[in-house]
Amino acid sequence: MSYCFAIETMQPEERKALHKNYHDNHYGFPIHDDNELYGRLIMEINQAGLSWETILKKEASLRKAYGNFNIKEVAAYAEEDRERLLADAGVIRNRLKINAAIENAKTILMLQAEYGSFEKWLEHHHPKTVEEWVRIFKRTFRFTGGEIVNEFLMSIGYLHGAHAESCALYDTVLKERPMWKEK
Repeated sequence: MSYCFAIETMQPEERKALHKNYHDNHYGFPIHDDNELYGRLIMEINQAGLSWETILKKEASLRKAYGNFNIKEVAAYAEEDRERLLADAGVIRNRLKINAAIENAKTILMLQAEYGSFEKWLEHHHPKTVEEWVRIFKRTFRFTGGEIVNEFLMSIGYLHGAHAESCALYDTVLKERPMWKEK
């Protein structure tokens, strides 16, 4: 069952509303702001081994803890910031994930310098198969395995599959010109 239709069976209503908001307003829609792209990558990395619902519940705390997903700010985090994050119950307190968020911010700054933006780096590599994307991400970023890369790229419109064709949002997403449609 696709995410689109699984949401309808969720109980209680607060849980359903949380997923429905993400599905209806974010999932599969192209993102053109590098900080928001980075934020989605942080969320996907933090989801590893956990439910997406846990991450959705912690999104506001993650955003606050990581400087509103400001790449430059996070890239400048020092050891005291790492310790602050490890002590913050509002985030996923996993040293590998925290280190990945900081080191990946530094990597994105380098990509911005070379390509003009994180988005342009993604565009430069498009289109690719999932396997090709995974290899590129593993070479470039920390803590980016197959599931993380697939979900990240699907969630930002680079890979097809975020919405079922029978989903009411499918045509809305198409109007936003996701990259998977621009082959």
